[in-house]
Amino acid sequence: MLKDRYGRIITNLRIAITNKCNLRCFYCHREGEKNPRNEIPAERIVELASVFKELGIKKVKITGGEPLLRKDLPEILLNLPEFKEVSMTTNGTLLADKAYELKECGLDRVNISLDTLDAEKYRFITSGDLDRVLDGIEQACNADLTPVKVNMVVLKGINDNEIDELFEFVSSFNKNGVKAILQVIELLKIPELEKYYYDISEIEKRYAKRAYAVKVRSMHNRRQYWLEKGVIEFVKPNCDFCMHCNRIRVTSDGKIKPCLMSDETVDANGLHGKDLINAIKKAVMLRKPYFCKFK
Repeated sequence: MLKDRYGRIITNLRIAITNKCNLRCFYCHREGEKNPRNEIPAERIVELASVFKELGIKKVKITGGEPLLRKDLPEILLNLPEFKEVSMTTNGTLLADKAYELKECGLDRVNISLDTLDAEKYRFITSGDLDRVLDGIEQACNADLTPVKVNMVVLKGINDNEIDELFEFVSSFNKNGVKAILQVIELLKIPELEKYYYDISEIEKRYAKRAYAVKVRSMHNRRQYWLEKGVIEFVKPNCDFCMHCNRIRVTSDGKIKPCLMSDETVDANGLHGKDLINAIKKAVMLRKPYFCKFK
């Protein structure tokens, strides 16, 4: 079992298998990676995942960049050890043609980024084609990569008036049970993006009043609101968010990263066996709740 100095037990692992992406979202945090990286070899990804599983990791999320740019993604999925859940983040533009294959290779579900249903706005935010993402979401639901989580980052003056519309769209896939969930994400309040920052608290209160049930997830203490038409979840970075964080990361060049918001990493390249285990434990002890102020 992996536990940090604040008593947080680590059960989730995010592995960035590439830093390449076919979109250019202006707010992208690049999984905290600031410099060009090489892609981790497939066999190293499997080795790292196996060691993390031995140490108590229950769920793995494949991230990027855009993971679907890696042609060996099916091979990676096939060779991963068995976890409680294997999921993937994607922008969805390449997903439609690959959804069924990925399901057969062991992928359980996907998170798909979609900030707007307006094609012009989508092009402004990402430089991409909205229709390809909509096709990707539909095929992910058809392939049972569910529940599909549609990630909407709220941007002031751009899409802050679209939350209800996106909720209706995502809920349209829920005719036979919950196939898709809207995940509303508050933009990190950093200087270069401050003009787009939008506090989602009031939106959450509005949906909370309409919900017939509320589920509190262990991850970040997030709240899911269950309504007649569908499910909506809110992600608001704050101290409570950090104190309930149970994840650790591996960067696209094979380093262990304790926190998205931290520049600290532990280089695990070339390490195996006990040396790799010690590097992982060192990284876990570097974890610090970013949004909390401790004396």
